[in-house]
Amino acid sequence: MKVAIFSDIHGKILLPFKLVDLYQKETNETIDFILQCGDMGCYPNIDNLDKATIKHAKTDRDELGFYDYFIKDIPEVRSFLDKLNIDMICVRGNHEDHEYLDKLEKETEDSRFPIDIYNRVFVCKTGHKQELKVGKETLSFVGVGRIGDRKERTNNRFIQEYEKKKIKELIKENKEIFDLLITHDKDDSSQRGYGMKEIGELLNNVIFKYHFYGHTGEPYNEEIYTNGITNSIKIREAEFNNSGILEKGSMIILEKVNSNITIKIVDQKLTDKLTKFNWNI
Repeated sequence: MKVAIFSDIHGKILLPFKLVDLYQKETNETIDFILQCGDMGCYPNIDNLDKATIKHAKTDRDELGFYDYFIKDIPEVRSFLDKLNIDMICVRGNHEDHEYLDKLEKETEDSRFPIDIYNRVFVCKTGHKQELKVGKETLSFVGVGRIGDRKERTNNRFIQEYEKKKIKELIKENKEIFDLLITHDKDDSSQRGYGMKEIGELLNNVIFKYHFYGHTGEPYNEEIYTNGITNSIKIREAEFNNSGILEKGSMIILEKVNSNITIKIVDQKLTDKLTKFNWNI
C-alpha cells in the first residue's frame, strides 16, 4: 500500500490529485490513497469565507478551488478524477465552512463522509477509528480535525465538545495500536501558546506509530514524540513560495508492506514540475 500525504492546500483541492498523477507517471509507482492534514479550503458557499480566505482570494483564485471545481459537475474534472481513481481522506482545518461540514457529518453514521460532487474527497470524524485496505494490507488511523485554543473559545474553528468526548471514549476503551494519527493542529507542548491538548492526551494514552500534522507554518520536521514511541512529522504546507514552487516536505509517500511502514519525502525535482503558474492549466 502506498499513500501520499499533504497538508494545508487552501482551496487547491485538485493539486494533490495532480501531484499524485505526476508522481505515478514519473516513477511508475501506484498510489492507493491520499491523506490530507486539514485546511482544505472547503467553501461551497463564498458568502461563508472567513477573513483570511477572503484576503488571500483577492489575489489568488486558487483559494476558491472547492467552489470553482467541486460543487458542480465539471466533465473535465470528473474525467480526470475517474481515470486517476484515488480518494483523498482529510481532517478538518480551521479554514473551512464548518456549518456545511457539520451538516454533512450529522447526516451519516459512517466514520468519514464525502464532501464533493464527485465523491472523491472525504472528511474523517474526529476520534473515530479509520481503516484503509489494499489487498492484504490495512492502514489503521485516527483523525482529529479543527484546532485547539487555550482561551477555551468555542466557535466552530475550534474542537467541539462532542469531539472531545469522542476522544476521551477512544482513550478509555481502546487497546489497539494504530498506524497513524492524522491531525491539523499539533499538540499543546509548544511554549508558543498554541496547540490542542486533546492531541497530546491521545499521543500519551494511545499507541500511534506515526503522527502527521500541518497548520503551524513550520518547515518539514520529523522527531520522536515525548512518549518515546510515535514518530511525529510536520508536513510542509502545500503553499507555493515566492518562486512559485512547493517547499521541501510538501508531499510525502508512506508505504506499508508486510505490516512495516516506511516514509519518504518526494524529491523537489518532481514537485517543481507543477508550479503556481502552470499547475491549474
